[in-house]
Amino acid sequence: MQERLDFVTLEPKRILDLGCSRGGSFPGLTARYPEAELLGLDVAPAMLATGREQRPGWQRWLGLGKHSAPLRLAADAANLPLKSRSTEIVWSNLLLHWLDDPIPALAEAHRVLDIGGLLMFSTLGPDTLKELRAAFSDGYAHTQRFADMHDLGDMLVGCGFADPVMDMEVITLTYDDLDTMFAELRAAGSSCAMKARRHGLTGRQSWANGKAAYEAMRQDGRLPATFEVIYGHAWRAAPKKTPDGRAIVRFDLPRKG
Repeated sequence: MQERLDFVTLEPKRILDLGCSRGGSFPGLTARYPEAELLGLDVAPAMLATGREQRPGWQRWLGLGKHSAPLRLAADAANLPLKSRSTEIVWSNLLLHWLDDPIPALAEAHRVLDIGGLLMFSTLGPDTLKELRAAFSDGYAHTQRFADMHDLGDMLVGCGFADPVMDMEVITLTYDDLDTMFAELRAAGSSCAMKARRHGLTGRQSWANGKAAYEAMRQDGRLPATFEVIYGHAWRAAPKKTPDGRAIVRFDLPRKG
């Protein structure tokens, strides 16, 4: 996502990091846009508190930016406590797949973006952890429900965004054993939050069956875990209709000389 900003000519006054977690994107965004106000928003106050640190000393010493530290807000992505058209970039790294429905959050991102503003996001796609779902096919949800790349593009258009661009990459991590993989997922906060998940303990036989099925997928002595990473960006264009449905027709004055 940071590399994709190399092709963006915006000079934002404010950037909203939507679902900022502990602030992992803050250093890169601050270095790239030192004069912008950076606002991090997350639904979990504990995440914001964990990441509440001052900028590294080298940034302060170099005088990068007029804002001493990113501002943090605990709020819901589907109900942003911000004015309409109040930011130029909405940045969202690996948030959307946690939402039961991404559309309200996308609509709110569109609302708070100024005309010509940019939404840039990443999320996980349907092939993410496909090995885990196949191994533990017991009727319960073992991963989040991941939206397809093309569906996300349709959602962007439906929320009023213009010129959406979607692409994806597949990353396969490998592990010595399942315990190591589960420990890493838990450390990343990636446990299943679906209502259809098993709410009690997994039975000994169910666990043994799932573990054996996953072991059968071992390749070159390692257990694979697939992550489909979807990247998307879109723009807030000037409106073509008024709120009551009337078409807006613009007349550009001819340039003098």
